[in-house]
Amino acid sequence: MRVALLSYRSKPHVGGQGIYIRRLSRALVALGHTVEVFSGQPYPELDEGVTLTKVPSLDLYRPGEEFRNPGLREFRDLIDVREWLTMRSGAFPEPLTFSKRVIKLLEARRDDFDVVLDNQTLATPLLEIEKHGLPLAAVIHHPITMDRAIELDVAPWFRRKAGSRFHLELPKIGVWRWYAFLRQQKLTAPRVRHVIVPSESSARDVVREFAVDPERITTVLLGVDERFRPSGAPRVPGRILAMASADAPLKGIHILLEAFAKLLTERELELVLVSKPKPGGLTERLIDRLGIGERVTFASGLSDDELVALMGSAELACVPSLYEGFSLPTAELMACETPLVVSRAGAIPEVVGPDGLCADVVEPGDVGALTRAIGALLDDPERRARMGTAGRLRVKELFSWTAVATKTADVLARVIDDYRTSTTEEN
Repeated sequence: MRVALLSYRSKPHVGGQGIYIRRLSRALVALGHTVEVFSGQPYPELDEGVTLTKVPSLDLYRPGEEFRNPGLREFRDLIDVREWLTMRSGAFPEPLTFSKRVIKLLEARRDDFDVVLDNQTLATPLLEIEKHGLPLAAVIHHPITMDRAIELDVAPWFRRKAGSRFHLELPKIGVWRWYAFLRQQKLTAPRVRHVIVPSESSARDVVREFAVDPERITTVLLGVDERFRPSGAPRVPGRILAMASADAPLKGIHILLEAFAKLLTERELELVLVSKPKPGGLTERLIDRLGIGERVTFASGLSDDELVALMGSAELACVPSLYEGFSLPTAELMACETPLVVSRAGAIPEVVGPDGLCADVVEPGDVGALTRAIGALLDDPERRARMGTAGRLRVKELFSWTAVATKTADVLARVIDDYRTSTTEEN
Protein backbone atom coordinates (compact mmCIF):
# COMPACT_ATOMS: atom_id res chain seq x y z
CA MET A 1 0.00 0.00 0.00
CA ARG A 2 1.26 3.47 -0.91
CA VAL A 3 0.27 5.97 1.78
CA ALA A 4 0.42 9.77 1.69
CA LEU A 5 0.49 10.84 5.36
CA LEU A 6 -0.44 14.49 5.91
CA SER A 7 0.58 16.56 8.94
CA TYR A 8 0.30 20.35 8.88
CA ARG A 9 2.95 20.61 11.63
CA SER A 10 5.06 17.85 13.15
CA LYS A 11 7.23 19.13 15.98
CA PRO A 12 9.66 16.28 16.71
CA HIS A 13 10.10 16.31 20.49
CA VAL A 14 7.35 18.41 22.09
CA GLY A 15 3.71 17.46 21.71
CA GLY A 16 2.38 14.25 20.25
CA GLN A 17 1.93 15.02 16.55
CA GLY A 18 5.53 14.67 15.38
CA ILE A 19 6.02 11.59 17.57
CA TYR A 20 2.88 9.97 16.16
CA ILE A 21 3.95 10.68 12.57
CA ARG A 22 7.42 9.24 13.12
CA ARG A 23 6.35 6.10 14.96
CA LEU A 24 3.40 5.26 12.70
CA SER A 25 5.31 5.84 9.45
CA ARG A 26 8.22 3.70 10.64
CA ALA A 27 5.93 0.86 11.69
CA LEU A 28 3.97 0.96 8.41
CA VAL A 29 7.20 0.76 6.42
CA ALA A 30 8.36 -2.17 8.56
CA LEU A 31 5.18 -3.98 7.49
CA GLY A 32 6.09 -3.48 3.82
CA HIS A 33 4.03 -0.39 3.00
CA THR A 34 5.35 2.77 1.33
CA VAL A 35 4.87 6.00 3.29
CA GLU A 36 5.52 9.58 2.22
CA VAL A 37 4.95 12.26 4.83
CA PHE A 38 3.77 15.70 3.68
CA SER A 39 4.40 18.21 6.46
CA GLY A 40 4.64 21.90 7.13
CA GLN A 41 7.06 23.43 9.62
CA PRO A 42 8.22 22.34 12.10
CA TYR A 43 9.21 19.27 10.10
CA PRO A 44 9.30 15.82 11.68
CA GLU A 45 12.27 13.61 12.26
CA LEU A 46 11.66 10.43 10.25
CA ASP A 47 13.33 7.04 10.09
CA GLU A 48 15.07 5.35 7.19
CA GLY A 49 12.65 4.23 4.51
CA VAL A 50 10.15 7.05 5.08
CA THR A 51 10.10 9.92 2.59
CA LEU A 52 9.51 13.51 3.67
CA THR A 53 8.00 16.05 1.30
CA LYS A 54 8.23 19.50 2.82
CA VAL A 55 5.21 21.77 2.40
CA PRO A 56 6.67 25.07 3.58
CA SER A 57 4.49 27.71 5.18
CA LEU A 58 5.60 31.20 6.13
CA ASP A 59 6.58 29.66 9.49
CA LEU A 60 4.89 32.45 11.40
CA TYR A 61 5.21 30.72 14.78
CA ARG A 62 8.84 29.65 14.74
CA PRO A 63 10.37 29.63 18.23
CA GLY A 64 11.66 33.04 19.22
CA GLU A 65 9.85 34.78 16.33
CA GLU A 66 6.24 33.96 17.09
CA PHE A 67 3.69 36.06 15.14
CA ARG A 68 6.46 37.49 12.99
CA ASN A 69 5.94 39.72 9.94
CA PRO A 70 7.68 38.17 6.90
CA GLY A 71 9.67 40.23 4.42
CA LEU A 72 8.06 40.94 1.05
CA ARG A 73 10.37 38.50 -0.71
CA GLU A 74 9.08 35.65 1.46
CA PHE A 75 5.60 35.84 -0.05
CA ARG A 76 5.30 33.34 -2.89
CA ASP A 77 1.59 33.37 -3.72
CA LEU A 78 -1.88 34.34 -2.51
CA ILE A 79 -1.94 31.42 -0.05
CA ASP A 80 0.99 33.04 1.76
CA VAL A 81 -0.83 36.37 1.81
CA ARG A 82 -3.91 34.71 3.28
CA GLU A 83 -1.79 32.95 5.90
CA TRP A 84 -0.23 36.21 7.06
CA LEU A 85 -3.50 38.18 7.05
CA THR A 86 -5.28 35.44 9.02
CA MET A 87 -2.48 35.39 11.58
CA ARG A 88 -2.64 39.18 11.93
CA SER A 89 -6.38 38.91 12.59
CA GLY A 90 -5.68 36.69 15.60
CA ALA A 91 -6.74 33.38 14.04
CA PHE A 92 -4.61 30.28 13.42
CA PRO A 93 -4.25 29.79 9.64
CA GLU A 94 -2.00 26.73 9.24
CA PRO A 95 -4.59 23.93 8.83
CA LEU A 96 -6.32 25.78 5.99
CA THR A 97 -3.23 27.05 4.19
CA PHE A 98 -1.42 23.70 4.51
CA SER A 99 -4.41 21.94 2.97
CA LYS A 100 -4.48 24.34 0.02
CA ARG A 101 -0.77 23.76 -0.62
CA VAL A 102 -0.87 19.98 -0.26
CA ILE A 103 -3.89 19.65 -2.57
CA LYS A 104 -1.80 21.09 -5.40
CA LEU A 105 0.96 18.57 -4.73
CA LEU A 106 -1.38 15.58 -4.54
CA GLU A 107 -3.30 16.58 -7.65
CA ALA A 108 -0.07 16.36 -9.64
CA ARG A 109 0.89 13.03 -8.05
CA ARG A 110 -2.36 11.13 -7.66
CA ASP A 111 -0.92 8.07 -9.45
CA ASP A 112 1.83 7.77 -6.80
CA PHE A 113 -0.49 6.80 -3.92
CA ASP A 114 -3.31 4.42 -3.04
CA VAL A 115 -4.72 6.36 -0.10
CA VAL A 116 -4.30 9.61 1.86
CA LEU A 117 -4.30 9.68 5.68
CA ASP A 118 -4.69 13.12 7.23
CA ASN A 119 -3.38 13.71 10.74
CA GLN A 120 -6.00 16.08 12.18
CA THR A 121 -5.70 18.91 9.64
CA LEU A 122 -9.41 18.55 8.82
CA ALA A 123 -9.57 21.62 6.63
CA THR A 124 -12.37 21.63 4.06
CA PRO A 125 -10.12 21.82 0.95
CA LEU A 126 -8.82 18.33 1.79
CA LEU A 127 -12.19 16.92 0.74
CA GLU A 128 -11.13 17.68 -2.85
CA ILE A 129 -8.62 14.82 -2.57
CA GLU A 130 -11.29 12.27 -3.43
CA LYS A 131 -12.32 14.30 -6.48
CA HIS A 132 -8.74 13.85 -7.70
CA GLY A 133 -8.96 10.07 -7.46
CA LEU A 134 -7.58 9.28 -4.00
CA PRO A 135 -9.55 7.98 -0.99
CA LEU A 136 -9.23 10.02 2.20
CA ALA A 137 -9.17 8.91 5.83
CA ALA A 138 -8.32 11.03 8.88
CA VAL A 139 -6.85 10.65 12.35
CA ILE A 140 -8.56 12.72 15.05
CA HIS A 141 -6.63 12.44 18.29
CA HIS A 142 -9.36 14.40 20.02
CA PRO A 143 -11.72 17.23 19.03
CA ILE A 144 -9.94 20.54 19.62
CA THR A 145 -13.24 21.95 20.83
CA MET A 146 -12.22 20.45 24.17
CA ASP A 147 -9.08 22.61 24.25
CA ARG A 148 -11.12 25.68 23.42
CA ALA A 149 -13.68 25.02 26.15
CA ILE A 150 -10.98 24.66 28.82
CA GLU A 151 -9.12 27.79 27.70
CA LEU A 152 -12.34 29.80 27.63
CA ASP A 153 -13.15 28.62 31.13
CA VAL A 154 -9.96 30.13 32.58
CA ALA A 155 -9.64 33.19 30.31
CA PRO A 156 -10.64 36.44 32.08
CA TRP A 157 -12.39 39.41 30.52
CA PHE A 158 -10.42 41.93 32.58
CA ARG A 159 -6.92 41.88 33.98
CA ARG A 160 -5.14 44.29 36.31
CA LYS A 161 -1.53 45.15 35.61
CA ALA A 162 0.68 45.92 38.60
CA GLY A 163 0.87 49.63 39.27
CA SER A 164 -1.76 50.57 36.72
CA ARG A 165 -5.48 51.17 36.51
CA PHE A 166 -7.89 48.58 35.18
CA HIS A 167 -7.54 48.25 31.46
CA LEU A 168 -9.64 46.28 29.02
CA GLU A 169 -8.30 43.12 27.44
CA LEU A 170 -10.39 40.64 25.52
CA PRO A 171 -8.72 37.30 26.16
CA LYS A 172 -11.96 35.34 25.75
CA ILE A 173 -12.53 36.93 22.36
CA GLY A 174 -8.90 36.19 21.53
CA VAL A 175 -9.47 32.51 22.36
CA TRP A 176 -12.55 32.38 20.13
CA ARG A 177 -10.62 34.01 17.30
CA TRP A 178 -7.58 31.70 17.63
CA TYR A 179 -9.81 28.64 17.38
CA ALA A 180 -11.72 29.91 14.35
CA PHE A 181 -10.34 26.95 12.36
CA LEU A 182 -12.69 24.68 14.33
CA ARG A 183 -15.58 25.75 12.14
CA GLN A 184 -13.89 24.05 9.18
CA GLN A 185 -13.01 20.99 11.23
CA LYS A 186 -16.64 20.59 12.25
CA LEU A 187 -17.71 20.82 8.60
CA THR A 188 -15.00 18.48 7.35
CA ALA A 189 -14.90 15.65 9.88
CA PRO A 190 -18.40 14.27 9.15
CA ARG A 191 -17.59 14.12 5.42
CA VAL A 192 -14.30 12.20 5.66
CA ARG A 193 -14.68 8.61 4.50
CA HIS A 194 -13.34 7.10 7.74
CA VAL A 195 -11.90 8.40 11.01
CA ILE A 196 -9.29 6.78 13.27
CA VAL A 197 -9.21 7.74 16.97
CA PRO A 198 -6.81 6.61 19.74
CA SER A 199 -9.35 5.81 22.48
CA GLU A 200 -13.00 5.08 23.17
CA SER A 201 -13.17 8.36 25.08
CA SER A 202 -12.00 10.24 22.01
CA ALA A 203 -14.48 8.31 19.83
CA ARG A 204 -17.39 9.44 22.00
CA ASP A 205 -16.15 13.03 21.93
CA VAL A 206 -15.72 13.02 18.14
CA VAL A 207 -19.29 11.79 17.72
CA ARG A 208 -20.62 14.45 20.09
CA GLU A 209 -18.46 17.42 19.05
CA PHE A 210 -17.97 16.76 15.31
CA ALA A 211 -21.15 14.80 14.49
CA VAL A 212 -19.19 11.93 12.90
CA ASP A 213 -21.20 8.74 12.29
CA PRO A 214 -20.01 6.15 14.85
CA GLU A 215 -20.06 3.51 12.10
CA ARG A 216 -17.28 5.43 10.37
CA ILE A 217 -14.95 5.53 13.41
CA THR A 218 -12.32 2.95 14.35
CA THR A 219 -10.38 3.06 17.63
CA VAL A 220 -6.68 2.24 17.30
CA LEU A 221 -4.73 2.54 20.55
CA LEU A 222 -1.34 4.22 20.32
CA GLY A 223 1.97 2.45 20.84
CA VAL A 224 5.06 2.94 22.96
CA ASP A 225 8.53 2.75 21.44
CA GLU A 226 10.61 -0.13 22.78
CA ARG A 227 13.36 2.20 23.97
CA PHE A 228 11.05 3.37 26.78
CA ARG A 229 12.14 0.95 29.49
CA PRO A 230 13.53 1.10 33.05
CA SER A 231 17.01 2.59 33.04
CA GLY A 232 18.24 0.56 36.01
CA ALA A 233 19.74 3.69 37.57
CA PRO A 234 18.67 4.76 41.07
CA ARG A 235 15.77 7.20 41.17
CA VAL A 236 16.40 10.69 42.52
CA PRO A 237 14.82 11.06 45.98
CA GLY A 238 12.03 13.62 46.00
CA ARG A 239 11.97 14.10 42.22
CA ILE A 240 8.52 14.53 40.65
CA LEU A 241 8.21 14.64 36.86
CA ALA A 242 5.48 16.03 34.62
CA MET A 243 5.19 16.28 30.85
CA ALA A 244 3.83 19.66 29.75
CA SER A 245 3.93 19.69 25.97
CA ALA A 246 2.01 22.96 25.86
CA ASP A 247 1.92 25.93 28.24
CA ALA A 248 -1.87 25.81 28.26
CA PRO A 249 -4.60 25.17 30.83
CA LEU A 250 -5.52 21.88 29.14
CA LYS A 251 -2.44 20.15 30.57
CA GLY A 252 -3.34 21.04 34.16
CA ILE A 253 0.19 22.07 35.09
CA HIS A 254 -1.24 24.99 37.07
CA ILE A 255 -3.07 22.45 39.24
CA LEU A 256 0.14 20.51 39.82
CA LEU A 257 2.08 23.66 40.71
CA GLU A 258 -0.50 24.55 43.38
CA ALA A 259 -0.26 21.03 44.82
CA PHE A 260 3.54 21.04 44.65
CA ALA A 261 3.69 24.33 46.58
CA LYS A 262 1.59 22.77 49.36
CA LEU A 263 3.83 19.68 49.48
CA LEU A 264 6.94 21.86 49.79
CA THR A 265 5.79 23.15 53.15
CA GLU A 266 6.74 19.83 54.74
CA ARG A 267 8.95 17.98 52.24
CA GLU A 268 12.21 18.33 50.32
CA LEU A 269 11.11 17.93 46.70
CA GLU A 270 11.96 18.99 43.17
CA LEU A 271 9.64 19.22 40.19
CA VAL A 272 10.96 18.68 36.67
CA LEU A 273 8.67 19.86 33.87
CA VAL A 274 9.43 18.50 30.41
CA SER A 275 8.39 21.70 28.71
CA LYS A 276 9.55 25.02 27.34
CA PRO A 277 7.23 27.58 28.92
CA LYS A 278 6.11 30.73 27.18
CA PRO A 279 8.03 33.74 28.53
CA GLY A 280 5.63 35.48 30.89
CA GLY A 281 3.03 32.78 30.29
CA LEU A 282 0.69 31.02 32.67
CA THR A 283 3.30 28.63 34.07
CA GLU A 284 6.03 31.20 34.69
CA ARG A 285 3.62 33.64 36.33
CA LEU A 286 2.24 31.00 38.66
CA ILE A 287 5.71 29.76 39.66
CA ASP A 288 6.65 33.34 40.54
CA ARG A 289 3.44 33.90 42.51
CA LEU A 290 3.90 30.70 44.50
CA GLY A 291 7.57 31.43 45.16
CA ILE A 292 8.73 27.96 44.10
CA GLY A 293 11.14 28.89 41.30
CA GLU A 294 14.16 27.32 43.05
CA ARG A 295 12.42 23.92 43.19
CA VAL A 296 11.10 23.80 39.62
CA THR A 297 13.27 23.09 36.58
CA PHE A 298 12.45 22.73 32.88
CA ALA A 299 13.82 20.26 30.34
CA SER A 300 13.28 20.65 26.59
CA GLY A 301 14.82 19.56 23.30
CA LEU A 302 15.68 16.14 24.72
CA SER A 303 16.62 13.17 22.58
CA ASP A 304 14.60 9.99 23.07
CA ASP A 305 17.39 8.45 25.14
CA GLU A 306 17.67 11.56 27.33
CA LEU A 307 13.90 11.57 27.82
CA VAL A 308 13.89 7.88 28.81
CA ALA A 309 16.65 8.51 31.35
CA LEU A 310 14.77 11.47 32.82
CA MET A 311 11.49 9.54 33.02
CA GLY A 312 13.26 6.74 34.85
CA SER A 313 14.93 9.12 37.31
CA ALA A 314 11.76 10.33 39.04
CA GLU A 315 10.29 8.79 42.17
CA LEU A 316 6.90 9.44 40.64
CA ALA A 317 5.33 11.30 37.74
CA CYS A 318 2.12 13.27 37.53
CA VAL A 319 -0.31 13.70 34.62
CA PRO A 320 -2.76 16.36 35.86
CA SER A 321 -4.40 17.09 32.49
CA LEU A 322 -7.94 18.41 32.33
CA TYR A 323 -8.44 16.47 29.09
CA GLU A 324 -6.51 13.99 26.93
CA GLY A 325 -7.49 12.09 23.80
CA PHE A 326 -4.97 9.38 24.74
CA SER A 327 -1.89 10.70 26.63
CA LEU A 328 1.10 8.98 25.08
CA PRO A 329 3.47 10.32 27.80
CA THR A 330 1.40 8.44 30.38
CA ALA A 331 2.01 5.14 28.58
CA GLU A 332 5.70 5.98 28.08
CA LEU A 333 6.12 6.66 31.80
CA MET A 334 4.43 3.35 32.58
CA ALA A 335 6.89 1.61 30.24
CA CYS A 336 9.72 3.12 32.30
CA GLU A 337 8.16 1.67 35.48
CA THR A 338 7.59 5.16 36.85
CA PRO A 339 4.64 5.22 39.31
CA LEU A 340 1.94 7.72 38.47
CA VAL A 341 -0.66 10.07 39.88
CA VAL A 342 -3.06 11.02 37.07
CA SER A 343 -6.36 12.80 36.60
CA ARG A 344 -9.59 11.08 35.66
CA ALA A 345 -9.80 13.08 32.43
CA GLY A 346 -10.57 12.02 28.88
CA ALA A 347 -8.80 8.79 27.93
CA ILE A 348 -6.28 8.72 30.78
CA PRO A 349 -8.26 6.09 32.77
CA GLU A 350 -8.29 3.90 29.65
CA VAL A 351 -4.51 4.12 29.43
CA VAL A 352 -3.70 3.37 33.09
CA GLY A 353 -6.43 0.80 33.67
CA PRO A 354 -8.08 0.03 37.03
CA ASP A 355 -7.53 2.59 39.79
CA GLY A 356 -4.52 1.93 41.98
CA LEU A 357 -2.94 -0.81 39.88
CA CYS A 358 -0.75 1.25 37.54
CA ALA A 359 -1.60 4.74 38.85
CA ASP A 360 -3.51 6.64 41.50
CA VAL A 361 -6.39 8.48 39.81
CA VAL A 362 -7.85 11.77 41.11
CA GLU A 363 -10.53 14.10 39.84
CA PRO A 364 -9.20 16.69 37.36
CA GLY A 365 -8.68 20.16 38.79
CA ASP A 366 -8.80 19.05 42.45
CA VAL A 367 -5.65 20.51 44.05
CA GLY A 368 -6.35 18.93 47.44
CA ALA A 369 -6.87 15.42 46.06
CA LEU A 370 -3.74 15.72 43.92
CA THR A 371 -1.69 16.90 46.92
CA ARG A 372 -2.87 14.01 49.08
CA ALA A 373 -2.31 11.39 46.39
CA ILE A 374 1.24 12.53 45.63
CA GLY A 375 2.12 12.70 49.32
CA ALA A 376 0.73 9.23 50.04
CA LEU A 377 2.61 7.67 47.11
CA LEU A 378 5.87 9.38 48.10
CA ASP A 379 5.48 7.78 51.55
CA ASP A 380 4.96 4.26 50.20
CA PRO A 381 8.01 2.94 48.29
CA GLU A 382 6.67 -0.62 48.16
CA ARG A 383 3.46 0.49 46.45
CA ARG A 384 5.48 2.63 44.03
CA ALA A 385 7.49 -0.46 43.07
CA ARG A 386 4.36 -2.58 42.56
CA MET A 387 2.75 0.20 40.52
CA GLY A 388 5.79 0.55 38.29
CA THR A 389 5.92 -3.18 37.59
CA ALA A 390 2.19 -3.30 36.79
CA GLY A 391 2.44 -0.29 34.50
CA ARG A 392 5.22 -1.80 32.41
CA LEU A 393 3.33 -5.08 32.10
CA ARG A 394 0.21 -3.24 30.87
CA VAL A 395 2.20 -1.38 28.22
CA LYS A 396 3.80 -4.57 26.93
CA GLU A 397 0.38 -6.21 26.65
CA LEU A 398 -1.55 -3.35 25.02
CA PHE A 399 0.56 -0.61 23.44
CA SER A 400 2.59 -1.74 20.41
CA TRP A 401 3.40 0.38 17.34
CA THR A 402 3.38 -2.78 15.23
CA ALA A 403 -0.21 -3.36 16.32
CA VAL A 404 -1.02 0.31 15.61
CA ALA A 405 0.37 0.04 12.08
CA THR A 406 -1.38 -3.28 11.40
CA LYS A 407 -4.77 -1.96 12.49
CA THR A 408 -4.25 1.34 10.67
CA ALA A 409 -3.33 -0.51 7.46
CA ASP A 410 -6.48 -2.63 7.82
CA VAL A 411 -8.59 0.53 8.08
CA LEU A 412 -6.89 2.08 5.06
CA ALA A 413 -7.45 -1.08 2.99
CA ARG A 414 -11.16 -0.90 3.82
CA VAL A 415 -11.19 2.79 2.90
CA ILE A 416 -9.66 2.00 -0.50
CA ASP A 417 -12.22 -0.74 -1.15
CA ASP A 418 -15.09 1.48 -0.05
CA TYR A 419 -13.89 4.31 -2.29
CA ARG A 420 -13.57 2.04 -5.30
CA THR A 421 -17.03 0.59 -4.71
CA SER A 422 -18.61 4.03 -4.34
CA THR A 423 -16.95 5.47 -7.45
CA THR A 424 -17.95 2.40 -9.50
CA GLU A 425 -21.56 2.80 -8.40
CA GLU A 426 -21.49 6.51 -9.31
CA ASN A 427 -20.21 5.70 -12.78
